[in-house]
Amino acid sequence: MYQIKNFTDNKDIQILDQKGAFTAVEYLRDLSVTPQNAQAAWFCNEMNIRKRQVICELSKSHVTVQAGAMQWMAGNVSATTGVKGVGDLIGKAVRGKVTGESAIKPEYTGDGTLVLEPTYKYILLEDVSDWGGAMVLDDGLFLACESSLKHKAVMRSNLSSAVAGGEGLFNLGISGRGVVCLESSCPREELIEITLNNDVLKVDGNFAIAWSAALEFTVERSGKTLIGSAASGEGLVNVYRGTGKVLLAPVR
Repeated sequence: MYQIKNFTDNKDIQILDQKGAFTAVEYLRDLSVTPQNAQAAWFCNEMNIRKRQVICELSKSHVTVQAGAMQWMAGNVSATTGVKGVGDLIGKAVRGKVTGESAIKPEYTGDGTLVLEPTYKYILLEDVSDWGGAMVLDDGLFLACESSLKHKAVMRSNLSSAVAGGEGLFNLGISGRGVVCLESSCPREELIEITLNNDVLKVDGNFAIAWSAALEFTVERSGKTLIGSAASGEGLVNVYRGTGKVLLAPVR
């Protein structure tokens, strides 16, 4: 039996969100400062630049995390590679190569508590069921997920999407039932969520950080003709077509 004190019950730590096995917390103040960096710490706090952490309760679900993300763990916790054979190892190595993610993501099992490294990025907890059971992530967004979820490399629907869309040829796809934990450069308050019902979204640039896997992603001219596209000044745009959701960041 173990007890954790002066963590989530600390008055300088607030709980931002809780879903599934994950709890996202934020440090309201950085008390470990010196006279030399106190001014910078004060301005960081005023601009919402704060440390955040993810707590994983393995009694609710086993979790898979980005390599090197673990800070400490308490209780009955075991770390495995999550590799289920030679074929699985090769598949994960190939997927890691094309998506830019770590090839082997450790899986933590047991019924203890796992805490991930602090980050100054913003933590997003997403239930994949809210995305039609499958979602596609922008590069570098994945932090952790419940191990019930499956990972795969999702290829763009055509080569133009990779060459002109700024998204790369492959992205990491997450599918199944469970919660995924994401690291975003933008806070939830600034992210724009667009729900399409057999409709289309056109975006000038790679501002989409996540989208439903059911959506077709292509790159097309902003106008019906080359002259029209040139006149609009937009040229090529990223197009998401079908039924699903897209999460947009206002700046990249």
